Amino acid sequence: HHRMFLEPQEKKRSMKALVVKQAKKTCSCTPAKVKDYVFSFFPVLQWLPKYKLREYLLGDIMSGVIVGVLLVPQSIAYSLLAGQEPIYGLYTSFFASIIYFIFGTSRHISVGIFGVICLMVGQVVDRELQRAGYDLEPAALTVLTDTAAYVNATISPVNRTSQELLCDKSCYAITVGATMTFIAGVYQVAMGFFQVGFVSVYLSDSLLSGFVTGASFTILTSQAKYLLGLDIPRSSGIGSLVTTWINIFRNIHKTNICDLITSFLCFLVLIPTKELNEHFKSRLKAPIPVELVVIVAATLASHFGKLRETYGSSIAGHIPTGFLPPRPPDWNLIPNVALDAIPIAIIGFAITVSLSEMFAKKHGYSVKANQEMYAIGFCNIIPSFFHCFTTSAALAKTLVKESTGCRTQMSGVVTSLLILLVLLVIAPLFYSLQKCVLAVITIVNLRGALRKFKDLPKMWHLSRVDTVIWLVTMAASALISTEIGLLVGVCFSMLCVIFRTQRPEAPLLGWVAESETYESLSAYKNLQTKPGIVVFRFEAPLYYINKECFKSTLYKQTGVNPVWVKAAKKKAAKKMLREKEVDSGGNQASISMGFVSEPLGFHTIVIDCCAVQFLDTAGIRTLKEVCKDYREIDVQVLLAQCNPSVRSSLVRGEFFKEGEDHLLFHSVHQAVDFA
Repeated sequence: HHRMFLEPQEKKRSMKALVVKQAKKTCSCTPAKVKDYVFSFFPVLQWLPKYKLREYLLGDIMSGVIVGVLLVPQSIAYSLLAGQEPIYGLYTSFFASIIYFIFGTSRHISVGIFGVICLMVGQVVDRELQRAGYDLEPAALTVLTDTAAYVNATISPVNRTSQELLCDKSCYAITVGATMTFIAGVYQVAMGFFQVGFVSVYLSDSLLSGFVTGASFTILTSQAKYLLGLDIPRSSGIGSLVTTWINIFRNIHKTNICDLITSFLCFLVLIPTKELNEHFKSRLKAPIPVELVVIVAATLASHFGKLRETYGSSIAGHIPTGFLPPRPPDWNLIPNVALDAIPIAIIGFAITVSLSEMFAKKHGYSVKANQEMYAIGFCNIIPSFFHCFTTSAALAKTLVKESTGCRTQMSGVVTSLLILLVLLVIAPLFYSLQKCVLAVITIVNLRGALRKFKDLPKMWHLSRVDTVIWLVTMAASALISTEIGLLVGVCFSMLCVIFRTQRPEAPLLGWVAESETYESLSAYKNLQTKPGIVVFRFEAPLYYINKECFKSTLYKQTGVNPVWVKAAKKKAAKKMLREKEVDSGGNQASISMGFVSEPLGFHTIVIDCCAVQFLDTAGIRTLKEVCKDYREIDVQVLLAQCNPSVRSSLVRGEFFKEGEDHLLFHSVHQAVDFA
């Protein structure tokens, strides 16, 4: 046997030198470094001077206008979901597009209102309204004048009574929403600063998909009362989905027939047109803006048909024009909403980063995940001073943006200008718009998430574990609550990883003829085995969770438990000794001697460690015990294909006795030849 000698690299582990080097790198300041930092923090300074006007402008204008046309009705509709007035949804969409234009690195994603985030904001807003003593019955949307807003912004914090009188329910709702948006943005910027984007790796595709689908059921449930024109309080907390449906069926006799018919007609128009848009998207230069058409038609019908006065339909009410004066978040509310902002921040940046990376890969450019966290963080921090709520990237609008010719984030500026036009001129014209129409728009946009059920058979075929994670996360998000559902999904997916390593595959290997390759005997036919040698592979790290599984599987596969063999030998030896002492004959003794001398069928076990990524102290101790136990019954154990980390662990754990390190082999074939 010829030993292979590998000389290890010298590792200089001077912590002091490492800290000094990092400090010098971080604290050094040169003009070139300052320029690089500014350009990386404001990506717009990099790409805007290189903007190809003739090549890019037309596509950006087209996509910006189309996304803006789709975004106006959705901004108004999703405001309802977030427990806010319609004007605040328009503010949110306007500021998000402008700020992402400055800070974002993706050319294609559309940042703005996202249904799941709106739902999570709305649940917190409802809870805080209840805590503050506001009536939970849906009130008609009130006019927030510039004067009142100015007084609220400048009033002394000591005079709480007069502030409560001036700040009505809608004013307090946006205060809660803006405060939580500010905190979520701070979390996202902090995650970018401390480079903890790795948190998003715990949110797998199946987990996020299940979470969005589960939240979609909650969104649908929260909007159902508007379809029927019911005046019931919004349920929140654990089991809100079930509670809401119970309340709906208790009050079903109070259904507003006018709202029900309007909802039915809107569904009748929206669903087929949306399906046609998707079916013919390759032929259509731009999708049909059916939502805008429905909103305009419904507003005109409501206004001239006097649906509110005649049938008592719930309408959007007055939407003011222009901008309200900026106002800081309510610092007193931060302790109440700080915990709720964590899942919102994580979901927001996870969706934004995954979408930006997906479209960057598709179009052949790169995005910086850390900068994306800064971008989405500032899209929440800055607008929180301008009466806005939380935003993130939205898949549906991003797909529309990409398919209509978007080349850069200049299309986001075009979208913002269109929303600005609505804010300054058109917004009051939506006064008579029925809330049920907004609810229909929200529900129709959930089709993508609810269609995931069709993909379940394919997902089950690809990975049963991912399918179970999807189902558990979806059920928990829908039936318990969105925040707990996300937590359940993360914990369950981690448990699945642990369970996979707890009971891994551990086959015996056979030799492929005329090669040096060894493969699983249970997976392939016509493999050969060497007489007297057993080759065993453990396909997982060996650590405290699966150490017992390693031992029991090894004993089962080899058919020999050395502990039992030793015990049987001792028992047989004692029995033979006792029989000799009493001189009672040799029949039983010969049976015992026969058992003791019975051959095991092999003299060497080769453990293939190629799939063992690491060992902990329990794993090293287990290997020591196994080698010791087999050695005592005259079976040697050889280790093959250990990676450098495992070898280092074995050396540090004093696995080899002096002069025994040659029993560590670089290949299974080498170990078998030695045996």
